[in-house]
Formats: sequence, C-alpha cells, structure tokens
Amino acid sequence: MPAYVSFQRGINVGGRNLVPMAKLKELHESLRFENVRTHLQSGNVVFTTKKSDPEKLAKQIAAKLGEIVVMVRSTDDLREAVRLNPFPKEAKSEPSALVVLFLSAEPAADAKKRFLDVNVGPEKKAFAGRELYIHYGAGMGKSKLTNALIEKTLGVRATARNWNTVTRLLEMAESLEG
Repeated sequence: MPAYVSFQRGINVGGRNLVPMAKLKELHESLRFENVRTHLQSGNVVFTTKKSDPEKLAKQIAAKLGEIVVMVRSTDDLREAVRLNPFPKEAKSEPSALVVLFLSAEPAADAKKRFLDVNVGPEKKAFAGRELYIHYGAGMGKSKLTNALIEKTLGVRATARNWNTVTRLLEMAESLEG
C-alpha cells in the first residue's frame, strides 16, 4: 500500500494553531488512513492508504483541520525531492540550515524568476521539481527571507522542513511501504 506524508503548515508554532500530535494522528485515522505515525511537533504525519491522489488527500485532511494549509507528498515524491536537492554539500555539512519548502502548487515561471531575483541576504535558493530549496547559511532566525515573503512573491502557500526532517520522513514512509 502506498505511503504518504502530510505536512501541516503552521501547526504548534508560536502558540497559534495548537494541534496536539495525538489529535492529528486521530484525525488521520478518522479518514481511514492506516499505519499513521507522527514526527516531531510541527505537523508531520506519515500514513498509508489505498487512495492515490495527494491533492485530494490534502483537501480531505485540510477540511478536517479548518484553516490549516496541508500539503501531501507520496514516498516517490519525497524520494525525488531528496534526489533533486541542488545543495548536496550543504545537506552533508549543515543539514539543519538547509530547508525544503513544500509548495501548495507549482508557481508561475515569472513568480519563480521574481523570487530568485529577491536578494535580502546570503541565502542560496533554487527550485527543483515542485519544491523550493533554501540554504540559510547565516541561520534561518536571522534571515529576512521569511515564509511570508516567499508566499507573497510566489503566489502559493509553502511549508518548510529542514533536511534532517525531510530525510527522516522519507525513511519512515519507505519503512511503511517495505
């Protein structure tokens, strides 16, 4: 049975949208997903289902969560995101400073160009597939390249996970399909 990862944007961050991981797990199980597992306190859920459309799965989950934005990726999607990483050296030397932003939709070409032209600091950024990769060498907390700026420029919603989290979620998804 195929495995998927759902990424909830903004859960348990800054005191807003507090959703305990146990409740998030129950919500996924109520949708008849199987082998539901959560990872960390930031809205990462790995599960299996016979359903095969990640966009429909995201809409089902989001409908249960209300105002929370949800992105779903299959194991193959995550594997491809790892394979296409344009910053392999940074992934090895500074995995917590490299983030993958999972986008709600493919941004328009002109929006991508505008975003790549934004220069607010030393960050390295690149698109690969439908994901955005950013290496925050000086630290994410100090960067002016915020999620709000990214979403405004691209015209799509985004949720970021650091490289360690992305690779761990891939391992979890692969173990469910194994």
